Amino acid sequence: MPNFKDPSAGGDKLPLAELEGSLLLFDVVKQADEMQTAFGPATPIVANIAVLDGPRKGERFDDALVFPRKLQGQLRSSIGEMVIGRLGKGTAKAGQSPPWELTAATDADKAIGERYCLHWEQQKIAEEEPF
Repeated sequence: MPNFKDPSAGGDKLPLAELEGSLLLFDVVKQADEMQTAFGPATPIVANIAVLDGPRKGERFDDALVFPRKLQGQLRSSIGEMVIGRLGKGTAKAGQSPPWELTAATDADKAIGERYCLHWEQQKIAEEEPF
């Protein structure tokens, strides 16, 4: 049976500054092909991201492109897997802005992630049509 996909209009924009301090669950899809940006060539990570707490709790960003290099490094080895952590800023190098990074999730954070995954699976099943 064919696996049909709709044409892509591009991924959701990830508002990093608005998500700072939030618990995020990344479903790491792939590393994108190289693309030109205002800062030069980049090979972002593509991920579906769920916001599990904070002001934007409950939002999802599908096929979001993750450009910050430190975040890419934290996600690259987990393609095809899920990563959970809190979004924050690391220590800046001289003359640079602090890098965006994920800090390790606590056991309580991981429990929230597990509840989210169960809920998400139930939602997908409930939306399925019998034909």
